[in-house]
Amino acid sequence: MHLPATQQTKNGIKVELDYMHPQEQEVVRALLNLVILEGKTYPQKQPLSPAEFAAYWLNQDAFVVRAVEPGTTHKPKDILGAFYLKPNFPGRCSHICNAGFIVQPEARGQGIGRLMGESMLAMSGDKAQNAYAAQLGYEAVMFNLVFETNIPSINLWQTLGFERIGRIPQAAKLADGQAVGALMMYRTLS
Repeated sequence: MHLPATQQTKNGIKVELDYMHPQEQEVVRALLNLVILEGKTYPQKQPLSPAEFAAYWLNQDAFVVRAVEPGTTHKPKDILGAFYLKPNFPGRCSHICNAGFIVQPEARGQGIGRLMGESMLAMSGDKAQNAYAAQLGYEAVMFNLVFETNIPSINLWQTLGFERIGRIPQAAKLADGQAVGALMMYRTLS
């Protein structure tokens, strides 16, 4: 993997995708905790302590997307988004990875999530063998809980070739008390 990699989102934002550095962990934890408190996309109910964050997000490979050029709401080296890749299952099934993605609220809708997903899958003209997930030894990606109300994520993953392989009724109780189903989504890397 050649990181950091400077890329441009489809919306023209110049960014750098890289492994998360230790000094960035608190910024990413704060972003994840913000997303958790929004109560719309992640299963956790309470913000994660540093130890809980490390166990959940940092136990395998963690990446960030940093701004390279100043924008209207960010400056160079600001973290715009982050994602992790880790085995979804142990042992004989560890070739299937799981991933989690978060984007700063002010950067949503600007192509950051798509760039992270395409990088994970090497969708920008490269063969799947060049995907970050494939380079780390994974053969497929599975999302266990994509809340049915998270339409932007569902649409993104479907455009990137994921298929719905199951549905869990009333899998999540959102912050507003609404019970929603969750989709399981899957894509091979071959």
